[in-house]
Amino acid sequence: MNSIDQSYDYCRHVARSRAKNFYYSFLLLSAQQRKAMCAIYAFMRTCDDLSDEPGASRAALDQWRAAMEDALAGRFSGHPLWPAFHHTVRRFGIPHEYLREMIDGVVSDLEPRRFRTFDELYRYCYQVASVVGLTVIHIFGFDTPSAPPLAEKCGIAFQLTNILRDIREDSARGRVYLPQDDLARFGISEDDLASGNRTPEFLRLMQFETNRAHAYYRESQPLLDLIHPRSRPSLWALITIYSRLLDRIEAGNYDVFRRRVRLSSFEKSWIIVKALLG
Repeated sequence: MNSIDQSYDYCRHVARSRAKNFYYSFLLLSAQQRKAMCAIYAFMRTCDDLSDEPGASRAALDQWRAAMEDALAGRFSGHPLWPAFHHTVRRFGIPHEYLREMIDGVVSDLEPRRFRTFDELYRYCYQVASVVGLTVIHIFGFDTPSAPPLAEKCGIAFQLTNILRDIREDSARGRVYLPQDDLARFGISEDDLASGNRTPEFLRLMQFETNRAHAYYRESQPLLDLIHPRSRPSLWALITIYSRLLDRIEAGNYDVFRRRVRLSSFEKSWIIVKALLG
């Protein structure tokens, strides 16, 4: 087995063990696309870990950025993901700026997060999620210039879903992603979020933010028809899994404090079956 095969095996292991929602959709792709998705996921996962783990530092992320730039140029450090990462980026023509933006986004998470306006939050969501969508559609394949803006919106929808699901965990890390303007509009304090107070004001705030996320899902829907037909079941499955998380948050009357909202393995497997059946 050569170094690229070993690197892809490493990335596949990371994706299988860590990609709780993404990996199911990978199974619907061709073998080479699936390998590429695992490589990109392993890169993203390591970026996130470097910003979230105890002792996370700017120096560690700067070293990771330098190793990424070397890998893009075909020079690999000791980390096992780099040969597969380099091969994937070259094979699918992934623009390097997306990968740099991704690191910029996770670097910003090293500090306690606050966003005054939704425009500020949108920029963050673009860096940590939209660039993922823009990267992935190069693996899916697309031919029209209208696809990337829709992939950007899809990423925003996914990240807003993550933010609403993870309010409790983020608050414990000193991160408040909901815009300060929105908190003030609905009379919610950061202490309310930290203590899990599901007041009427909190419920109205959550309904407002959920409606915003739903709007981005609707706006990005035409993307399904713009990527290559072979990849459509995978994207449909991914969108369905994430949008159902948002539906579940609503159905549970926005109770995101007592337990983490998730879909069961059976539910995700059934979505994959439906995708296969068209």
